[in-house]
Amino acid sequence: MPETPLGKNTIVDVRCEETGGRKFIVEMQMEWRANFKQRVLLNASKAYVKQLPRGNDYNLLQPVYSLNLVNETFEPDMEEYYHYYRLVHYLHSDKVLEGLHLVLVELPKFKAKNLTEKKMQVLWLRFLTEIGEATKEVPQDLVDNPHVNEALEIIEESALSDAERAAYDGFWDLVSREATKEAEMREMKEKVSLMKAAIAERDAAVARADAAVARADAAVEKLKQDKIQSALQMKADGMAVETIAEYTGLSAAEIEKLK
Repeated sequence: MPETPLGKNTIVDVRCEETGGRKFIVEMQMEWRANFKQRVLLNASKAYVKQLPRGNDYNLLQPVYSLNLVNETFEPDMEEYYHYYRLVHYLHSDKVLEGLHLVLVELPKFKAKNLTEKKMQVLWLRFLTEIGEATKEVPQDLVDNPHVNEALEIIEESALSDAERAAYDGFWDLVSREATKEAEMREMKEKVSLMKAAIAERDAAVARADAAVARADAAVEKLKQDKIQSALQMKADGMAVETIAEYTGLSAAEIEKLK
């Protein structure tokens, strides 16, 4: 933890922006300084002012949220651990100038046993106050939250030695390769299944075509036999070959051969 000329002793200093444009500053202060609140206000104000180069339309300014986690008690006369500051009218607190939101949290005052709700605020504060080098078992409700669990995994990895980290990375590389193989195998099985289905559909189509051809052949043969029977009957009745040929469509040679 570097010590700066301003007396700043922090382990976290994050500035980020959400998709909607709001600015967030997160800082964790290990030792309380008398000028810390002024620095919080200064940093939040600078983040707010830096939006102006984008244009002169003040309506486009987005609010800035400054979250500051302090590992000491700086308000001993207050029971609350959570302190939220905004610009409000000194007589009418419902009148607010939006833009700056300053939150300071006294970690030593936070007592999880008195808080049963599972909001993200509580879960993260529990993560900060309950998880340390001596932690042997992590509460299940922290593990169950995907965001907190990801932070736990990062802490666990960062605590490993070089050899342990290499083994850890090797393990996950192996898991990744196995997962890739399984995905490739599933993809191959899906392709084979699709191919089999396509072949089965093709065979069914061929079978339907063969059946249609067979029905057509049978219909043609039946029509031919009907003509022959009609020609035989006409021939027996003494009708001329030319007349029989005209009615049945059979040739004179075919009619001559009929008996």
